[in-house]
Amino acid sequence: MKTVKLFWLFAVMILFSANVSAKHSGGDVNRLFILGGELSNSAATSVADIDEVMPRMAALGLNTVLVPAYWDLIEPVEGKYDWTLVDRVIDKARENRLQVVFLWFGVWKNSMSCYAPLWFKQDTRKYPRAMTQNGKPLEIASAFSEEVFQADCRVFTRLMEHLAAKDKGIGTVSMIQIENEIGMLEDARDHSPLAEKEYQKSGRGRYPATIEGDEQWMAEHYARYVERLAQVARRIYDVPLYVNAAMNSRGRKPGEYPSAGPLAHLAPIWKKYAPTVDILAPDIYDTGFKGWASQYALPDNPLFIPESRCCENSGVRALYAFGQFDALGFSPFAIDEAPAADTRHVTEAYRLIRQMKNYIVNARQKAWQKGRWQQENGQWGVLFDREDREEVISDGSVVLTCRHFFTLPWDARAKAEQWAEGGAIIHRMAENEYLIAGSGVVVEFKTKSEKQQEEQKVLGEDGFAEKGNTGKTAANGKRWTGRRLGIGYVDQVEIAADGTLKFIRRDNGDQDHQGRHARISVGEYKILHVKLYEY
Repeated sequence: MKTVKLFWLFAVMILFSANVSAKHSGGDVNRLFILGGELSNSAATSVADIDEVMPRMAALGLNTVLVPAYWDLIEPVEGKYDWTLVDRVIDKARENRLQVVFLWFGVWKNSMSCYAPLWFKQDTRKYPRAMTQNGKPLEIASAFSEEVFQADCRVFTRLMEHLAAKDKGIGTVSMIQIENEIGMLEDARDHSPLAEKEYQKSGRGRYPATIEGDEQWMAEHYARYVERLAQVARRIYDVPLYVNAAMNSRGRKPGEYPSAGPLAHLAPIWKKYAPTVDILAPDIYDTGFKGWASQYALPDNPLFIPESRCCENSGVRALYAFGQFDALGFSPFAIDEAPAADTRHVTEAYRLIRQMKNYIVNARQKAWQKGRWQQENGQWGVLFDREDREEVISDGSVVLTCRHFFTLPWDARAKAEQWAEGGAIIHRMAENEYLIAGSGVVVEFKTKSEKQQEEQKVLGEDGFAEKGNTGKTAANGKRWTGRRLGIGYVDQVEIAADGTLKFIRRDNGDQDHQGRHARISVGEYKILHVKLYEY
């Protein structure tokens, strides 16, 4: 009996250490598993707000809350520090079994220096501003001022020392974001006197300037600035570090979006000049979620999405990110202010992802080999909308045709001009055996030869072929060859903590269209266990 108790004590210790994702692992970011939500910018500016919001975030099913650490409230008087809010966030996180990612709202937040304290803002002589090419001063502190850096670095150093003293050996703080959405606006680079002096010293002034070259040069200096802070953080408290980027979307040019930040097209510059930073992370608000995510899932850059629009599509986007890119985490922004109709999707998706955790982590370990990410791991993510409604996955001898649920002919919602997105994690458990965790998807299974020989049929609203579109037994009228895949069963399941599948119900007959597919309706969140057979 004593041996059994010791075994379970050891198991609980392992589980706790796994849940404390990156417990001072520094660059070992692949241990992170963040089912996150970022608070709105002012949600942690008082003790009362923190006390109210943290249990509410736990009730939504989050395991991590992204919370600002505000320079102006930490150091309202130069040289005097107030840790009340930082401590309260950590204490309330522990009470609610949450982890915290602190966002350093220091010298830059969304490009601007709005979170710098008033004593810093007022002294523009000591703490100069960036300028446009025509000399217009901006609400952006210059990255070329050593005084600016030292003021930022002093308080950031104190923050890291305070976190180390309060959290080392416990691991409530799982990661630090350095600054927030760094970037130049109105111009691609800083034209202040200090910046111009550095620009001429670099030799660039001898050549015709281009907007792309200006952005690259500015990116180098932003990255150098951040690297100095990152080295301070790593020396004091060795937790993972990241920087986030506002996307260069909608065809805008440098200066029209926050330029020179850790954007995908500038990733080589940021990786070179800020090597201590573990992750370059995208804040995805625009359409085209799949495309933005793919730009940041790089061989040397694990995908973490610290901000995404909180909406009815948030849940399936999280499933896609974890399934397709072995994401370290996902976090809708301002989740504390979002309506229940939207947060429900996050809660439901996180419920599935929690159950799939062991499968996701195992796939991640297969994908990350020799420090570089590769896709071949037996796991996929799919994400669909009205325009992008189908994806074909080849898995050895099995071909999975995945579609949006509204491609089925009988759902009246398919006639809407816009579709709620559908998405899923698809995981191969064994040969001819799959898990599908998602919402709003339909999956068909065929052999390769079967897929090659199939003919597309136009289906009526009852799911059968329209008159005159019955097709032939094989493409082009040729005789059928090879074997086919059939569905042995489709079971709705839950996954227990030990990985065993708990049967809920069997989807057969009308629920799998008489063995033609596995499906999950839009708005429902399920895990399906699919067993195939050949005939």
